[in-house]
Amino acid sequence: MVEPMQLTIKEGGKRLDASLAEAGLQESRSTLAAWIKNGHVLVNDRPVKSSYKAKAGDNVTIRVPETKATTIEAENIPLDIVYEDDDLLVVNKPQGMVVHPAAGHASKTLVNALLYHAPLSSINGEFRPGIVHRIDRDTSGLLMVAKNDQAHRALADELKAHKTERYYYALVKGNFAEDDGTVDAPIARHPKDRKKQAVVSGGREALTHFEVLERFSGYTLLKLALETGRTHQIRVHMQYIGHPVVGDPTYGHQQKIAGISLKGQLLHAKTLVLTQPKTGEKMTFDSPLPKIFEEVLSSLRALESK
Repeated sequence: MVEPMQLTIKEGGKRLDASLAEAGLQESRSTLAAWIKNGHVLVNDRPVKSSYKAKAGDNVTIRVPETKATTIEAENIPLDIVYEDDDLLVVNKPQGMVVHPAAGHASKTLVNALLYHAPLSSINGEFRPGIVHRIDRDTSGLLMVAKNDQAHRALADELKAHKTERYYYALVKGNFAEDDGTVDAPIARHPKDRKKQAVVSGGREALTHFEVLERFSGYTLLKLALETGRTHQIRVHMQYIGHPVVGDPTYGHQQKIAGISLKGQLLHAKTLVLTQPKTGEKMTFDSPLPKIFEEVLSSLRALESK
């Protein structure tokens, strides 16, 4: 049986699930909200409603429900494993692969493939075992995956403290006068389209740093660094500053460039820098751009040379 967790709310005024998420718990806010609803969270020894707003000094007891055996099917799907030890995996996810099962994607996800390959941490529950962070289905590149709960907590803490370094390459529409810069604009769910995110006043803080790597006629290759990890952050920020990612069907760019048809955005999680949870060693991983990304760049370079 899992021992109950105890903590005291330091600053009140927010919904309890939000306060718990900000207190450093590794579970998602939706998981915490479900626990509150199902009576697994007590405030001053009493259950509360999901809408309860925390007060400074509230004593919170969390009775973590027993983890059920996963019903996700392990599938023998090839993986591009960049690194593996007893605690973690670093995988290079292809464009088009969903990270974990969800509505409409019950199989053939990265998690299905990972479960076939190795044991995974249980912290994120049944449908996201081992997943410390995600990238979009049509974004390719590096992901770290935890093989046990201790490693998961360490990697998640490092990510939350902005100590994990994540560098992306993106081809975007338009040209930049500057060589580098930062987009500092809050992100929240789109007020009119629930499937999208947007820059919204009062949204969650979001910082994206960019550096120009190569310029073409009407396009720019960028290296981007995430300081925060909001849903669709790079895609939303690039659209916000008028430079949508090439091939992005959601945030506004065509699906064909230089005569090449695209199946998603040209956005690749290229470099990942993390700390090995047990040894404390700083580790850097890099991945090549996908074939179609390189083909587009080669075509643009050929056009520039004419």
